[in-house]
Amino acid sequence: MKKIALLAGSTGLVGRQVLDLLLKSDSYSNVIALSRKKMSIENPKFVNIVCSLSELAAYANELRADDVFCCLGTTIKQAKSKEVFRAVDYEAPWLLAKMAKQGGAKKFILISALGADKESSLFYNRVKGEVEQAIAAVGFECFHILRPSLLMGPRTEKRSGEEAAKFFFKFLGWAVPKKYQAIESIKVARAMVSLARETSRGTIIHESNELQTY
Repeated sequence: MKKIALLAGSTGLVGRQVLDLLLKSDSYSNVIALSRKKMSIENPKFVNIVCSLSELAAYANELRADDVFCCLGTTIKQAKSKEVFRAVDYEAPWLLAKMAKQGGAKKFILISALGADKESSLFYNRVKGEVEQAIAAVGFECFHILRPSLLMGPRTEKRSGEEAAKFFFKFLGWAVPKKYQAIESIKVARAMVSLARETSRGTIIHESNELQTY
């Protein structure tokens, strides 16, 4: 029996690639994608729910799925404040998890970050660790946490830091432990879709060196 996938963050770097893989997968009869603007995708499996993160609660009856893929995330620079960053990287994923669990979801696959730790002195890493803990407490049959290093890929916006990293890893990447090496976004997308097919149970953390194998 084919399943239903629910994807949040469907227009981001990894989210776009996850969406493409899900639409091509034979495992899913429907792929529900959340987005702030209508997406121009022609596919009989594709269901687009257009809403802001703050409006999620109003769509509870439409967020019924088997597997949930959460690619939500921003940066302090983009968010412009710690409050907005926390709303995107903690509050929205946690609300999505609670609503999806109530709707019958069994698996939740989250993109977190390298160094995520609820005890960290770094705000970014602390929020990532806190959301991991909060979603783990929701009680999914299986909760996969992916902690990639610096993501590389076809972004819609240029990031100076990423351009510098590309130059660095091209010539000196061999000297950096695999866990800390930059990772292509498509590897993370493949990992998310592949892990959803597994029959594992409980909370499982996947560090960046493992994700490099995809």
